[in-house]
Amino acid sequence: MNSRIRRRILLAASALATTAVTGALPLAARAQAPHKPKVALVMKSLANEFFLTMETGAKDYQKHNASEFDLITNGIKNETDTAAQIQIVEQMIVSKVDAIVLAPADSKALVPVVKKAVDAGIIVVNIDNKLDADVLKSKDLNVPFVGPDNRKGARLVGDYLAKRLKSGDPVGIVEGVSTTTNAQQRTAGFKDAMDAVGAKIVSTQSGEWEIDKGNAVAAAILNEYPDIKALLCGNDNMAIGAVSAVRAAGKQGKVYVVGYDNIDAIKPMLKDGRVLATADQYAAKQAVFGIDTALKALKEHKKQSELSGIVETPVVLVTK
Repeated sequence: MNSRIRRRILLAASALATTAVTGALPLAARAQAPHKPKVALVMKSLANEFFLTMETGAKDYQKHNASEFDLITNGIKNETDTAAQIQIVEQMIVSKVDAIVLAPADSKALVPVVKKAVDAGIIVVNIDNKLDADVLKSKDLNVPFVGPDNRKGARLVGDYLAKRLKSGDPVGIVEGVSTTTNAQQRTAGFKDAMDAVGAKIVSTQSGEWEIDKGNAVAAAILNEYPDIKALLCGNDNMAIGAVSAVRAAGKQGKVYVVGYDNIDAIKPMLKDGRVLATADQYAAKQAVFGIDTALKALKEHKKQSELSGIVETPVVLVTK
């Protein structure tokens, strides 16, 4: 056997050995693994138990569907840090995620960065707090909303309180961040219920969704209106602050407090009567439904402009 033939045999044997080691077949070698979508859940303040519950629900869902998608979760430090949330969305754009499920800290201010994400080919789904319809329209944006009817939920809470009030009774509203749609809708729902019974809303002030700010606002209302009968709070954090203000004013049992969210921290207060009622809007379900909406759009290769509609999630009255 001459050296040229021997060299050819050795080269062929080497190629066969490489194929055997890698286990690759000619067609399989050219096939690409299917792309697993990367979904970013961007929330408001993780200091709020509601959003921690949302994050936990999303992570549990991904854990049980690990082969279907990867999940990134992010939140801001406080409810009004809109700039930080915009920065998080921008980071997700740079990271080239496939979808963003967003609970916006501000209904208007987040719209420009949402447009930036959509322009980058990212599917965006809005949960919890609805983006402003007029601003979306001005940007020619179509973003599906997954979440509850906040006005209806607040009306449920307000109607339950109204059974203990009479016409002319003074009440105050501790509102969430005033530039958010869900805060506006909850305030509207509370007003619907108070108007129906003839109660007089003497003050509406923002507690910015937070315990300390809610406490300060509630204390100011109690000081200015000593005969006030109830404080209607746009979330449970502010209701916790209001309960402390009522106690500090020596008005336990004289001023009703209601909230919204049904976080774990409010449950002992419901049990002993410090809080009369709240609403459960199922934080985890909002996240899961939002993720599912995004995954469905990706699976069907839909463009953002082809998405539409509202997926209404449940909201129920919770009392003692």
